[in-house]
Amino acid sequence: MARILAISSQVARGHVGLSAAVFALQRLGHEVWPLPTVLLSNHPGHAKIAGTRIEPDVLTAMVDALADNGWLAEIDAVLTGYLPSTEHVQVAANTIRRLRAGGKKLLVLVDPVIGDDPTGLYVDVTAAKEIRDTLLPLAGITTPNRFELAWLSGMSVTDTLSATAAAARLSIADVLATSVPAMDAESLANLLLSQSRSSEVTVRRLGKVPHGTGDLLAALYLGHYLNGAAPEQALASAVGGVQAAIEASAGAGELQLSAAPHRWAETKLLLT
Repeated sequence: MARILAISSQVARGHVGLSAAVFALQRLGHEVWPLPTVLLSNHPGHAKIAGTRIEPDVLTAMVDALADNGWLAEIDAVLTGYLPSTEHVQVAANTIRRLRAGGKKLLVLVDPVIGDDPTGLYVDVTAAKEIRDTLLPLAGITTPNRFELAWLSGMSVTDTLSATAAAARLSIADVLATSVPAMDAESLANLLLSQSRSSEVTVRRLGKVPHGTGDLLAALYLGHYLNGAAPEQALASAVGGVQAAIEASAGAGELQLSAAPHRWAETKLLLT
């Protein structure tokens, strides 16, 4: 079991952001301490939404309280997701630096939630730049989708070859690039790229998928990796789990993770 500090969005209804990641990590046997950057009624893609941002000063005070109680040093890993402002990015970065200053080995996974196809950026450009310039250099793992990989690297990403070149520009140990166009026009590739390895799991391209798949994939990859899986195995299990969750959520706007947790927690796809 690992203890994971997770910093991202949270919703009351549905499984997106922390509402997906916490459940997935707990299902894999980990303890999760969630710090929500926003609290919303539901995913913003719906007609009505209510909620609020959690002020960066509040998040910092929460981290301070964990430290003052003697608990912060127990953290083994940090997962970051939706960070809506430069100040939220700085809170995440400062927390990571603070944890590492204690001398403990810390695994950091940055899910750079800044945008997607076909709409592009959905955070302020200054926040996206802060994630690129301040937070990503602190990561050991990052999980960008095709759009995010292209934006963060400043390179065009149209296939697995260009995705490999873009991942190298990020200078991060492990880049898990998702939704990359594969050679087969009907498929998308999920690529695990580093200096020492290149692994790929291909899935069928779907016309519509529920919200929350990126949050789930990042959490599943981190959870399996912390459970001792080799990176290639963690990739296969994470992508397989997301596919199983999509199948169990057919017709729903968000992932229905409660429907078949044994399937998405245990399914594994083959590497190609």
